[in-house]
Amino acid sequence: MAASDTHDGTDGGDEPKWSLIGPGLLVAATGVGAGDLVAALVAGSRYGLNFVWAIVLGVAVKFALNEGVGRYHLVSGETLLEGIDSLGRWATGFFGGYTVIWGFVYGAAVAASCSLAANALFPSIPFWVYVVAHPIAGCVLVLLNRYETFESIITAFVALMFVSVIGSAVLVLPQLGDIVATGIPALPEGSVVYALGLVGGAGGTITMASYGYWLAEKDWNSPRHITTMRLDASSAYVITGIFSIALIVMSAALLYGTSASVSGEEGLIVLASNLGNELHPLLRTGFLVGFWAASFTSLLGVWHGVSYLFADFVETVTEDTIKPTDESELGETKWYKLYVLWLTFPPMLLYFFGRPVFLIVLYGALGAVIMPFLAVVLLLLLNSDAVSPGRWNHWLSNSMLVLSALIFLVLMVVQISQLLSGG
Repeated sequence: MAASDTHDGTDGGDEPKWSLIGPGLLVAATGVGAGDLVAALVAGSRYGLNFVWAIVLGVAVKFALNEGVGRYHLVSGETLLEGIDSLGRWATGFFGGYTVIWGFVYGAAVAASCSLAANALFPSIPFWVYVVAHPIAGCVLVLLNRYETFESIITAFVALMFVSVIGSAVLVLPQLGDIVATGIPALPEGSVVYALGLVGGAGGTITMASYGYWLAEKDWNSPRHITTMRLDASSAYVITGIFSIALIVMSAALLYGTSASVSGEEGLIVLASNLGNELHPLLRTGFLVGFWAASFTSLLGVWHGVSYLFADFVETVTEDTIKPTDESELGETKWYKLYVLWLTFPPMLLYFFGRPVFLIVLYGALGAVIMPFLAVVLLLLLNSDAVSPGRWNHWLSNSMLVLSALIFLVLMVVQISQLLSGG
């Protein structure tokens, strides 16, 4: 991407800003997955509305990271991977290696999430059929469609999620009653780490690093697009926050104070059943459709977005680089297509033959490190000469990135401690 355009942060052209919105929807659709729904579900069932504040803080933290990724792309003229490479080849190797291991394990996990929701809707079809069909469907939709078409597909799924999940949340509002009092922000005894997990989990992880490639697909390629990028990124996290809070509201209204067990994604099936039993059978179906749409859009977003990261990683380490102005063409490379296939087919082995313990431990350890790594990398890059920090960076951005780094460093220590203790 060219950074020679040194206009201020205003957008050129006569096209209205809202007609330009697009990549943010992909961020929201990818970031709101089954894991986010489960975290919000458990928070509502255990603590009522208490941890709405954690979702709001988490959205602010993730927005700061995502906005930082977008700003670096627009101002420096480099991809995030090129910036990471400037810190040392070890950093590039860590990030690239993580995408390979993460993609293998995540591919199996997200296929299972999609399949769980689909199987609850249509139980007569064998579960393994869903496990195979969803990744292949994602592969076809990503490889056979251009960005504009893919964006339209995601937009349709987000609309489906909104109608089903937000509609269900609105209908349970009368059920809240005295539970509204639990909405006062607090930290119940022993919940500090849990609260930090909610803050850190809201709104995606490595997928945020894909944002710059989606900006390039949209031809947002210079500092004059910063204002529009920020508007776009904020829309992503407003949507993320609304969905997460809606889940807290539903689980608080229907499960708080009950003996219902809601751990894992099966808890979403329990919530759907409660919606159907206490309000209307159609709400069970509607919520399950929203659960499925959230899972499948996460699959699609990862297949489409993280494949850019892998392709960029290979192009960077082999020094067979594409010109910065052609960075959206990474989607046409063999490495991009290879990673889509990597996400699609090898992870099926984990479903049919089980997950090796060493792989899960390695996945957990690398996953604990990746978010503080991203936060620190952005702090370094956005305060480097490549960005002209005096002009394109400011104290609020740095403060939020420092806060992000601290939160994720604490979570890293907790998660690695749990891995070492076998917890």
